[in-house]
Amino acid sequence: MQAQLQLFDEHTLYHQPDRFGYFSILSKDRAGRPHQDSYNLSKLEQVLRLLPKDRDSYLSQAEFIAPNRRVVNLARIGLLFVDLDCYKLNITPDAACWHLLQECDEQGIPHPSIVIHSGRGIYAKWILDRTIPRQALPRWNRLQAELVSAFELIGADPAAKDASRVLRIVGTVNTKSNEVVRVIHVTRGLDGEPVRYGFDDLADAVLPLGRDELNAVRRVRQGEIQKRRDLRLVHENRNTAGLRRFSGRQLAWHRLEDLRKLAELRGGVQEGWRMLWMFWELNFLLLSGATHSGQMFHEARALAREIRFLEGWNEGDLSTLYRKAQAFERGERVQYNGHEYQPLYTPKNDTLIDVFKVTRDEERQLRTIISRDTAAERHAARESARRRAAGAKAHGTEQDRASARLMRSNGMSLRAIAAELGVHHITVRNWCK
Repeated sequence: MQAQLQLFDEHTLYHQPDRFGYFSILSKDRAGRPHQDSYNLSKLEQVLRLLPKDRDSYLSQAEFIAPNRRVVNLARIGLLFVDLDCYKLNITPDAACWHLLQECDEQGIPHPSIVIHSGRGIYAKWILDRTIPRQALPRWNRLQAELVSAFELIGADPAAKDASRVLRIVGTVNTKSNEVVRVIHVTRGLDGEPVRYGFDDLADAVLPLGRDELNAVRRVRQGEIQKRRDLRLVHENRNTAGLRRFSGRQLAWHRLEDLRKLAELRGGVQEGWRMLWMFWELNFLLLSGATHSGQMFHEARALAREIRFLEGWNEGDLSTLYRKAQAFERGERVQYNGHEYQPLYTPKNDTLIDVFKVTRDEERQLRTIISRDTAAERHAARESARRRAAGAKAHGTEQDRASARLMRSNGMSLRAIAAELGVHHITVRNWCK
C-alpha cells in the first residue's frame, strides 16, 4: 500500500514548472538555523532533487509573482490545507487521519485529496481542479478559515492558514522525531489519481451558506426592497451612488489592488509619496485578513521593494499601524462620535481620491476607489446591459425622452430617473433640457 501512495510526486499536484512565478524553500541547517530561498517555477524539479533529505525542509504551497513568499506577491494557489498538531493531543498520525476522515463524514466535508504524515502531525490537503488567482484571495481565506475551524477539536493549528504558508516536503526528515515526511492517505478520483475539487463546489460544501444559497437569499432580500434600493443607489445626497457592494475584507483587498494599479498607471510612486502609499497599502492588506500583525513587517518590506522605497523608513514609522493591527485581531472596537469602528482605518472613497489625487481617467481603470459620478456611470452601464438582456428597447427613443421629462416634471431627481431608465444622469439632463 505504501508503495502505491508514493507513485506520484506530491508537489506536482499544485505546482506546475511551466507556469510563470516563483516558489520558496525554507530549510534548516544541521545547527537548526533557518534559511529561505526563492526560485523560478521552471527550476522546481531540479531544486527538489538536489535538496538534502536529512534536514527540516519546507515548501511554499502557493506561487508568487516575485522571488519571495509574501502574500502581497501572491500569483495563485491550487489547494486548501489544514495542519493538525495531533501529537499535542497524544494521537498518532494514523489515528488522527482516521478521526479526520470521520469528521469529514459527520460534517459533510469532502475527504481531503491527500493526507501527509509530517513527522509528528498530519497535513490534510484538498487539491483544486484549477488554481485560484490573487483576486479570489478573500474568498479563499474564508474557506481556509472554515476548514481549520472544522477540525479544531482534533488539533488543527489556527495559525497555519495563510496563503504564504510553507509545509514540510514529502521525503525529507523531521529532525524532531527522525520520521520521514510521507503520504499516508489518498482519496482517488475516477481516473485513479488524487481527487481534485472545484473551488465553488468545495465552498458550497464547507461554508455555512453555499454561493447558490447565499445568492438566493440575497435575491429575496433585494426583491423586497428593490424600488427603495434603486432610488437609494442614485440619490444625489448619497456617497454610495451606483457602487457595487463588497464584503469588508473583499473591499479592503480590492482597495489594495487599486492602489497598486494606480502606481502602475503613474509609472511608479514618486519620491515623497512612498511612505503614504505603503502605509495605506499595508492598512488594507491587514484589513483584508490576508496577513496579520506577526507578518506585517515582512509584508511591508515586500511592498516597499515594489514601490522602490528602499531607504528613508523604518519599522518605527509603522508602530501605530502595528498596534491597531493587534487590536483588530483581538476584536476590539473604537468609539468615535457615538459610533463604533474597527481599529484599522476604513476611509471613504472621497478621502482616498483626495489623498492620492486620483483623476477621473484613473478612476475608470480602478475597481473600488471611484467617485459618485464614475460609480453612476458604471451603474447605468450595468442597468443598460440588464435591460438589453431582458429585451428592452434601445435607449434614447422618443418614449424614453418623454418618460424622462414626465418624471422630471413630477419632481424626481436626475439620478433617480437615470436609474429607472438605465442611463447616465447626464443623458437624462440633456433629454430634459
